[in-house]
Amino acid sequence: MRSTDQLREKWMKPEVITGSDILLRSLLLEGVECVFGYPGGAVLYIYDAMHGFEDFNHLLTRHEQGAIHAADGYARVSGKVGVCIATSGPGATNLVTGIATAYMDSVPLVVITGNVASTLIGTDAFQEADITGITMPITKHSYLVRDVEDLPRVIHEAFHIANTGRKGPVLIDIPKDISAAKTLFKPHTEPVHMRAYNPKVIPNRIQLDKLQQAIQEAERPVILAGGGVVYSGGHEALYEFVKQTEIPITTTLLGLGGFPSGHELWMGMPGMHGTYTANHAIQQADLLICIGARFDDRVTGKLDGFAPKAKIVHIDIDPAEIGKNVAADIPIVGDVKTVLEILNQDAARADKADAWREQIKEWKGDRLYHYKDSDEVLKPQWVIEMLNETTNGSAIVTTDVGQHQMWAAQYYKFNQPRSWVTSGGLGTMGFGFPSAIGAQMAHPDRLVISINGDGGMQMCSQELAICAINKIPVKIVVINNQVLGMVRQWQELIYENRYSHIDLAGSPDFVKLAEAYGVKGLRATNKEEAQQVWEEAMNTDGPVLVEFVVNKDENVYPMVMQGSTIDQMLMGDA
Repeated sequence: MRSTDQLREKWMKPEVITGSDILLRSLLLEGVECVFGYPGGAVLYIYDAMHGFEDFNHLLTRHEQGAIHAADGYARVSGKVGVCIATSGPGATNLVTGIATAYMDSVPLVVITGNVASTLIGTDAFQEADITGITMPITKHSYLVRDVEDLPRVIHEAFHIANTGRKGPVLIDIPKDISAAKTLFKPHTEPVHMRAYNPKVIPNRIQLDKLQQAIQEAERPVILAGGGVVYSGGHEALYEFVKQTEIPITTTLLGLGGFPSGHELWMGMPGMHGTYTANHAIQQADLLICIGARFDDRVTGKLDGFAPKAKIVHIDIDPAEIGKNVAADIPIVGDVKTVLEILNQDAARADKADAWREQIKEWKGDRLYHYKDSDEVLKPQWVIEMLNETTNGSAIVTTDVGQHQMWAAQYYKFNQPRSWVTSGGLGTMGFGFPSAIGAQMAHPDRLVISINGDGGMQMCSQELAICAINKIPVKIVVINNQVLGMVRQWQELIYENRYSHIDLAGSPDFVKLAEAYGVKGLRATNKEEAQQVWEEAMNTDGPVLVEFVVNKDENVYPMVMQGSTIDQMLMGDA
């Protein structure tokens, strides 16, 4: 086995090679471990270069959208840039939803597409699409490569842009003649310097001093921490900041895992399906410190009624987010980890907040969420609690979108970062299962659980094939209520029980579907069966699909109706 240094020396060897070979070598030099993709005419030179290239690991998905969601899951749990490849035209456009998903959630991806030959661009050639134009609003940057000599620089810059500042997807479009052309390979490995791109990492010291003073004056301070804490690697600095200040903290959907859920000062998730404690704390706070979150509407509820008593502090790497939705009294632009590490040098306890901490403890009680359990029907909340208890909260959990996503966020207890993968901003159905495949590729030795609804699972079920073929041991959970659950819930509560086009009763037998792909399938309809089949799944090497049949009428509570402030909560019948 060659050492990494020997391999890098081989990959950096200056010789005349094709653009396709340059691409593969450049990706390896960027530290890429696995690429997800699907071939087609415009990328055949690239795939031909992969033939016999033992150093290059490519996973063939069954749909381009599966490829980009897998790359996304890989990026979220590894902290590295995810990479996917697709051909021109429909191959490229099949990536658009995944690009938008990553863009909304600030996930670093390098998306490589083929295009028709340079001489045919603009002629409506077969399978031509202006993918750089189509994706302009949902990428950090994009490149249309016109000269094969530019490829090493473009790839190096793309990785730098994707994984710095506010992270996100970068697209590289490579015409077929460019991937075939030959030139002397000159690798780019030096640090990137771009005049027009210099994200501000170090915060303004005056603003930090204002924040420290505000903490000392506050009687009801609250920390609202988002995905930026996780993506910056700032979870340890955040823990230290809370330890020193003793300020109660709530974490957004994408911030889950950025602060340990077992901590006495953690109040759960805020917003539409957040906890009573977190929502009421935000509404009563006199100081709200927002760290790496963007004040999404699902967090704020009625915007002009959000945190009405609070001085707002907003810490974010992206200056465009500060003041966009909620006006900031103390704006702080900088890398979250860096900001917190500097704050921790002088952070002190919020001494005026003792009564507030007692109030939070009283609101929190013995549990953050409550539901009415039953021995007659299998409750989805109970299923998630069982998954949490049997794994001790140590699994990597991915979800699709809908009721099961909210139940997973509420009842699985995350205590470490990069263990929670979900489509937050775009809410992409079909995301959950492919993202679990990427997560498992990033961490082959960890347990990865993919929690899906019966609707979203059918948008990505073809990827069961690659789990079977490649023995990817994802444990696939399907919460089957035979209905589009979240849509049904809204139709019940908002549209006066006018249920329109939500019946999924004609869905396939998921156990048989799994078995058709060569994956073990199991089913449970009550608690006893649930415990038995889950134990069997956990003791099975390789992938397993477990279907939990639950009541279609179960709702996610708490719930804040649109147009309401976040303390105007429907609590259900718990």
